[in-house]
Amino acid sequence: MDDKSSKDNRPSKTNSKQEQLNQYRVRDKGKPMTTQEGKKRSQDQDQLKAGIRGPSLRQDYEFFEKMSHFTHEEIPERVVHARGYSAYGEFECYQSMRHVTKAGFLQEAGKKTPLTIRFSTVQGPKGSYDTARDLRCQGVKLFTEEGNVDLTTIAMPVLINQDAMKFPDAMHAYQAKQADDIPTASGAHDRFWDYVANNDEALHMVLWIMSDRGILRSYRMMESWSINTYLFVNEQGVATFMRYVWKPVLGVHSLLQDEALKIGGLDPDFHRRDLREAIDKGAYPEYELGVQLIAMEDEFNFDFDVLDPSKFWPEEVVPVQMIGKMTLNRNIDNYFTESEQVAFNPANVVPGIDFSNDPVLQGRLMAYRETQQHRLGSANYTELPINKPLCPFHNNQRRGAMRQRIDVDQVNYHQNSLLNNTPYTVPPEEGGYTDYPGKVEGHKIRARSDSFKDYFSQPRIFWNSLTPIEKQHTIDGLSYQVGSVRSESVRQQVVDILVNVDKEMANIVAENIGVNRPSGDNVPVSTSYPSLSQANTPKYAYTQKVGVLIGNGFNSNEVTNVLNYLKQNGVFIEIVSEKLGTVTGADGTQIKVNKTFITTSPYLLDSLYVVGGRAKNEAKFHQDVMNFVRVAFSHYKPIGVATTAQSQFQIKASAGVVFAGNNPNFERNFISAIAQQRFWERT
Repeated sequence: MDDKSSKDNRPSKTNSKQEQLNQYRVRDKGKPMTTQEGKKRSQDQDQLKAGIRGPSLRQDYEFFEKMSHFTHEEIPERVVHARGYSAYGEFECYQSMRHVTKAGFLQEAGKKTPLTIRFSTVQGPKGSYDTARDLRCQGVKLFTEEGNVDLTTIAMPVLINQDAMKFPDAMHAYQAKQADDIPTASGAHDRFWDYVANNDEALHMVLWIMSDRGILRSYRMMESWSINTYLFVNEQGVATFMRYVWKPVLGVHSLLQDEALKIGGLDPDFHRRDLREAIDKGAYPEYELGVQLIAMEDEFNFDFDVLDPSKFWPEEVVPVQMIGKMTLNRNIDNYFTESEQVAFNPANVVPGIDFSNDPVLQGRLMAYRETQQHRLGSANYTELPINKPLCPFHNNQRRGAMRQRIDVDQVNYHQNSLLNNTPYTVPPEEGGYTDYPGKVEGHKIRARSDSFKDYFSQPRIFWNSLTPIEKQHTIDGLSYQVGSVRSESVRQQVVDILVNVDKEMANIVAENIGVNRPSGDNVPVSTSYPSLSQANTPKYAYTQKVGVLIGNGFNSNEVTNVLNYLKQNGVFIEIVSEKLGTVTGADGTQIKVNKTFITTSPYLLDSLYVVGGRAKNEAKFHQDVMNFVRVAFSHYKPIGVATTAQSQFQIKASAGVVFAGNNPNFERNFISAIAQQRFWERT
């Protein structure tokens, strides 16, 4: 881990948001049962009846309250981002950004701001699975002293549409069809690929989703970008174009397509469980916040339009400046109140942050609040504890469903004498928000800038930047998804548009999905950027999950030393055997077993430490161990082999397979292999 990361990054002793939330936290343990109005209950199993075998009585208010609350417990789920999960944390500023923004939380190094975060997929409903190939999103709500700041990002630096007007079309095509509500959490169907083939602007983001980026290993290893172009504005009123990116300290890592599909059935909650367990263990996920800055006068000096959300800003051209770090250090206590009810809106900014003319951002500024009001059932959703700002808020808005504030003033209008015209507006020099006075001119028109219309150069750059194994994975993703399309015409149209990115790739996909090779050729672009490939991401053994396959009679000294070394390096360990309980070594040492071959799977583990040993059913034990080894080996995962296992199992030597026999450096070699994570050269 680098010097900006710490395994001992505990929560601050004082967290103002948690202190605010404490007044809403309630424990029922040891308390008497009551109705919602506080009447103590004497019985909670039977309705009130006219005789023990008689009909129920309408006067049974206790039953009515309980049942009616149950039937109203659910609220409309999000149209997109329905499946998600949250945590708490804090943001620490690395350095003052005063020269470009007057946003208070970015004014001094070391300043900490409490926050909540929600990770989510896009296509599937609440009941879908975490590891689906999909666009993943991240919402961060910073509870600053000037008001809430919502940073909304996605796991790709490009969006599927260039104007917010097209977003409903893209999502209608992406989601399950209305006839049968199939498929769930998958874009592998005719309607979506018909949309891609007939909307050139969609191809770029779809190519990212078909790459390894579309099947993340963990939310803890998710890089995410703002997509939209914002403005930083400083005290002098000077504006700068800005995009921001969260970079995970652990690096960006992905599953293989086969793993993602299998895990979806084995553990639909794989990502949320992974996040929660890491925080519980004190392995707090960390993400550095970077910004890319472009001076206003340089708006037209690039070969991409800075306002086009379907284009990335190459880091090699517009460097990323790291300005702070987010640490997630507390799990939520209640999913509904702290994740389902959290409401994000990119319009939530503070002085020093403003909006560009990015046409998708402009549409989002309207859509999010409308969405939250519909979903949460009230214009007063900002008063819910999870959304409530830390700073005081005062205005003349009143009433509405579920209003919680008790406003006691006799007037609720601006320009008054009875309250000396309060609440009063605040001049900019005293902290009042003022919009950047950007120059606007032109005729009213429904159209796009011609500078948005280069649809294939950047997808070609992305393709050029991938390693051969990443390209193969992308071809596999395309072949699986487009190969699931029933319409031959749509399949043909897809490869006809893919040829603009890479002719060889399009030809391979065409052969895989049973259509004609496309005519034409890819755009003549040879540029590539190292920052676009996951091959250049940081790699650590820290928090990787190792499955220890073990029976009785193991070499206690050897195994104990290895397990201690793994723990010292922050590796998560699962002890796997034929049954729960303990396994006993040759000298009587006992190790507790927390997983069996039935309750876990090689797909859920990042690497294996094969110890072997005796078992009650030797044949079954041998078969289970070798099945785990076969799957791990075929997915290029590290495998450590103890001395007892070398003679018991025929595990062949290959890249990433580390043997303990006659190897005094086994622990260090194995840790290095775990950090490497995949050995693509394995045969």
